[in-house]
Amino acid sequence: MHTFQPYPADMLELNPFTKIGKEWMLITAGNKEKANTMTASWGGLGVIWGKNVAYVFVRDSRYTKEFMDANDTFSLTFFEGQHPALKYLGTVSGRDEDKIAGARFNVNYSDNTPFIDEGNLVFVCKKLSATRMTADQFIDPKLADAFYKDGDMHTMYVGEITQILAR
Repeated sequence: MHTFQPYPADMLELNPFTKIGKEWMLITAGNKEKANTMTASWGGLGVIWGKNVAYVFVRDSRYTKEFMDANDTFSLTFFEGQHPALKYLGTVSGRDEDKIAGARFNVNYSDNTPFIDEGNLVFVCKKLSATRMTADQFIDPKLADAFYKDGDMHTMYVGEITQILAR
């Protein structure tokens, strides 16, 4: 396992449009008994309710959603550039196989919150809210038509960033 050190939030310099939208991240949830991860390119960082937060979107059909709903914390793992294994982790279900092992990754923990050890930057988040999106919430109906024709909606999770770890 790699050694991670706490990293102060006020020293963080990253472009969320690149880090999330182009390089992608892994959302990991679970506990020391069982965890799952998924690749994500939707989400953001900001401040709400007086807290530094990350917000991520997980579809109803994703196995990771079960872990997100069952646990109070989750993590976001970032890599330098787009790691080839992220594509694999975004297309294979953890229901069908141990996809973390299949990607040749390992799970590490901050307290009981799992994260992917091969990353270089990790946000440990405490879940603050979970809001399921519905088609009637869209002001622009073209979005619902373009992204949710099959009805597989997202839940938006907002998590307080309680710890940033870097290696």
